[in-house]
Amino acid sequence: MEEQNHKLRLISEHGCFGGSQRFYSHPSTEIGLRMRFSVYLPPQALAEPDTSVPALLYLAGLTCTEETFMIKAGAQRFAAEHGLALIAPDTSPRGALCPGEADDWDFGVGAGFYLDATQAPWSKHYRMESWLIRELLPMLCKELPLDAGRLGIFGHSMGGHGAFTLALRHPGMFKSLSAFAPISNPIDCPWGTKAFSGYLGAESGQWAAHDTSHLMAQQKAAPYPQGILVDQGLDDKFLDVQLKPERLEAACATVGQPLTLRRHAGYDHGYFFISTFIADHIAHHARLLKS
Repeated sequence: MEEQNHKLRLISEHGCFGGSQRFYSHPSTEIGLRMRFSVYLPPQALAEPDTSVPALLYLAGLTCTEETFMIKAGAQRFAAEHGLALIAPDTSPRGALCPGEADDWDFGVGAGFYLDATQAPWSKHYRMESWLIRELLPMLCKELPLDAGRLGIFGHSMGGHGAFTLALRHPGMFKSLSAFAPISNPIDCPWGTKAFSGYLGAESGQWAAHDTSHLMAQQKAAPYPQGILVDQGLDDKFLDVQLKPERLEAACATVGQPLTLRRHAGYDHGYFFISTFIADHIAHHARLLKS
């Protein structure tokens, strides 16, 4: 393990809509490897030395990296307008597996599913939940002008699942929540069962603690009474088999959770879809984080 485990390494920095688009790495104690992430600081965060701004944690989907959202979504323009920072971590550890470890289960790289694995060989490094909640966010709020009391979370696909599960598993940490095409019931879809079997073991009784719809249905009251926003494309080839938004819709109704689930004809699962509606998501979070 490297010394100074929480030291940030700035890889690159780029001017962007009056703010700063940055790419970092750091040697993670929780993961046991160097992890990468990106941060967009809006112009409001750079204006005064003591200024802190609300921040949104974005969790990307399968096969993505810390670059995907920042390059493809077009979010920085709207984050700058609203004075919000954006954080986008990598989606899984890199270089974690030894040769032969994944011969019978080849799902790992790019598919961390934002949980802490309990099964070997994944349990050694695949600790995405602990990295995000216990290490990355506290470190960034300490080292950068981010307001730890005004954090929102959103994501896409696997990252939509991650946004919901982390928000529900860590009540009070995130003040706002939204998602694009989330995996809504991973214990009952091929992506989820494959990931959970590998990371959590074959005993499916352990899976519900990381299932979006199950976690929502178990709430005693609406966790986000001011509303959750979800967008779903109706031309998404994964809609019926993998995503199942109707399961999330039913779970929210069970606990009285206000949910705006917008279904869009002509839109698929990719970043053309995300970039079309990203302004609405940034505005949704800005309304709740700045109220």
